[in-house]
Amino acid sequence: MTKKVLLLLSALMLGLLSCNRAENPYQSADQDITPAAEALYNKLISLKEKGIMIGHQDALVYGHSWRNGGEPDIKAVTGYYPAVFGWELGDIELGKSYTLDSVTTDEIINGIKWVHKNGGINTISWHANNPLTAGNSWDTSSKEVVSSILPGGVKHKEYKRMLDNMANFFHQLTDDNGELIPVIFRPFHEHTGSWFWWGYDLCNTSDYKKLWRFTVSYLKGRDLHNILYTYSSASKISSREEYLERYPGDDIIDIIGFDEYQGGIEGKEGYINSVKNGMDIIVPIAEERKKIVILAETGMGGLPDAKWWTKTLWQAVKDYPISYVLFWRNAHDQPEHFFAPYPGQKSADDFKTLSKNEHSLFLNDIQ
Repeated sequence: MTKKVLLLLSALMLGLLSCNRAENPYQSADQDITPAAEALYNKLISLKEKGIMIGHQDALVYGHSWRNGGEPDIKAVTGYYPAVFGWELGDIELGKSYTLDSVTTDEIINGIKWVHKNGGINTISWHANNPLTAGNSWDTSSKEVVSSILPGGVKHKEYKRMLDNMANFFHQLTDDNGELIPVIFRPFHEHTGSWFWWGYDLCNTSDYKKLWRFTVSYLKGRDLHNILYTYSSASKISSREEYLERYPGDDIIDIIGFDEYQGGIEGKEGYINSVKNGMDIIVPIAEERKKIVILAETGMGGLPDAKWWTKTLWQAVKDYPISYVLFWRNAHDQPEHFFAPYPGQKSADDFKTLSKNEHSLFLNDIQ
């Protein structure tokens, strides 16, 4: 079956899903969702059985050895843009005009608008700064951060100021008609680890859930109903119970996933097994709760394995109804920090092979 046929089938499915919300077993969590966000939600549903969308973090704004106006690395290798574009908002909550990766808000806003106009999908991560200590996301010096920013906490007003800055940013994401562009938002990720201030050993289960619920409620209170929310754990999930322990609720979550990276060629089998084990746990949860499944962050730093894409990554994900996989960024100023191939990189030819697989979806496949 060709990609063109798959695309036509996907469009048909999208139309069927859009006909009647009441008859659709999959429904977004926000009952006041904007039409554009509901269309995005339905698009994710319609495409997930047809193939897996390929995503890349910060793909439009920089890549390996280029910054400002270069050609995205994935497109330079394959001729295709990724289907999913990842963006990072860390530091925006402080009112800054640039992120922790030195990407300006104007670059992000313009990039998100371009992606939406061209039929792509935008997903946003948030490495939020520590409201209690004024440190960064990785400042784990206190176990009181989450409790301090909840209602009644000493830093609650500060957290609301941070959320107001986030809301002001989200309100700038408008299309040519002035309507809010739908985005996927993935805050408080990798919470089953303890390297962020919201991590497992840094707060209790109740407070983590309260943090999620307050944040979503506050953003909705700022009239933001264009956001699909993602719950994303760290890697190496051991059980259903572990995964759901801090799940904040079906009424606010649309997408579930986890992050998984491979650390060197010798870690191939461990990576494949970990991804499969995680999917074996969360796919049934998604089916029961009618949620979308993603591999939220993944990759192999430096890509020393020339066949990683077809012999490792694809072997790990191909048998699961995953909506998309997102590869982490290719830093323009760190030559060894990259997770997608660039022209001449040793795995580039294998990535081209992956791009020809009818079940790997790029931007041209989902427009």
